[in-house]
Amino acid sequence: MVQLTDIISFLDTYLAINTVKDDSWNGLQVEGKTTVSKIMFAVDAGMQTFEKAIELKADMVVVHHGLMWNGTNPSYRGAHKRRIETLVQNGISLYAAHLPLDKHPVVGNNAQLIALMGFEKDKPFAMYHGDTISFTGKTKTPKTIAEIESILKNNLGAQCKTLAFGPQKISTIAVCSGGGGYEQLAEAAAAGVDLYVTGDATEYYHIARDYELNVIFAGHHATEIVGVRALAPVVNKECSVQTIFVDIPTGL
Repeated sequence: MVQLTDIISFLDTYLAINTVKDDSWNGLQVEGKTTVSKIMFAVDAGMQTFEKAIELKADMVVVHHGLMWNGTNPSYRGAHKRRIETLVQNGISLYAAHLPLDKHPVVGNNAQLIALMGFEKDKPFAMYHGDTISFTGKTKTPKTIAEIESILKNNLGAQCKTLAFGPQKISTIAVCSGGGGYEQLAEAAAAGVDLYVTGDATEYYHIARDYELNVIFAGHHATEIVGVRALAPVVNKECSVQTIFVDIPTGL
């Protein structure tokens, strides 16, 4: 058994949650048992996730998308009430790390995606609220679009949608996991990279074509598996607690 406070302290420090401006209320969102023997890691908070945690007898759930967000109604009622009561009644703590997990240089979604595709981090990328949350990447061994699509499909279950308007051989990339927007696409084009990889499919067709830029939409969920999956063994080692990653696909 490990003290919940010790795990929270490690996560808060390792992910530097207090240094990132975010719409998510990052950190401990629901407090459960004071001691923890097993932590389940998943992308999203929700009843499916919580029911799986109960099945696995987890004392804590760590997610990328939590329950508490700026601009949402915090009233303790309806589905929000049911979610929190499920956690409280089973003594399960909920910890969320949104942008802090996107931008982390080691276990972050973007750093992990770049490494997964066989590239090395190069320069800061994806400006958001005055800070960057991602990186560009480079490689000395160029890859084809098909090779990168295969990596994403085989490792993440991603169903890629591709706009192939750039070079056939990819040496430089820019990555923004989840929901990269027009600002990030414009930043990728300005950076002169061969390929921009993001999650959500957006109407980029004419921009990508005119700027001769390759774009891969690999899915919001699929591009955000990698962060929580990479964080689990770190917490296992540093906190001496059992950890398990569970993928609950959304198809999105």
